[in-house]
Amino acid sequence: MKTSRFFRHLILGLMLCYCSCTSSLLTSSWVAPNSGNLALKSVVVVAIIPDDDHLMRAKMEKHLTEDLRNMGISAISSYESFGPKFIDNTNESEVTAMLRGKNTEAVLTVVLLSKEKEKYYVPGRIYYSPYYIRHRRFWGYYSTIYERVYEPGYYIDKTNFFWESNLFLTSTNELLYSSQTRSLDPSNIESMAHEYGKMICNDLNEKGILKIQ
Repeated sequence: MKTSRFFRHLILGLMLCYCSCTSSLLTSSWVAPNSGNLALKSVVVVAIIPDDDHLMRAKMEKHLTEDLRNMGISAISSYESFGPKFIDNTNESEVTAMLRGKNTEAVLTVVLLSKEKEKYYVPGRIYYSPYYIRHRRFWGYYSTIYERVYEPGYYIDKTNFFWESNLFLTSTNELLYSSQTRSLDPSNIESMAHEYGKMICNDLNEKGILKIQ
């Protein structure tokens, strides 16, 4: 009985751990011709998040900015540098002047394209824990051979985020890089922002757009 309970709790623990993991995937990316020769050194990160979700915007910019800095890039967060109302400014000349005033060579945007909620049904499961058989009579066999453990089914809600990042040259507003990603049911904003920042920086590094020090 004790052995059976141990394996049951182990299996359930592994299932919960697996379900809580965030899965962030880079679905596609594009690089403009000859953009790899620029070797940019300074970037401002701008997250465009709907519904005035300032916490998500701050987290996404923070992690991406820190990851860029860890690569030797001079990176700043628009949220920290210009405040939460920066993306509300629709005056192109003012926004351009603000960005150039920070001596940044490029603007890296993080856009939440969509946020979808889905409901899944996890069916009930039956686990069998075998015992070593020493009995040669039916009743002994019947009473000791198996312990049946039943876990009822249940519903879970999952939220999927679909992102796009674009890198623009500050001097000409030219698009240098674009990528699309998805975050499948992240456990929290912090972990999603952490994974996203690492993923985008790795892709930019592989494409040779940034000058890594």
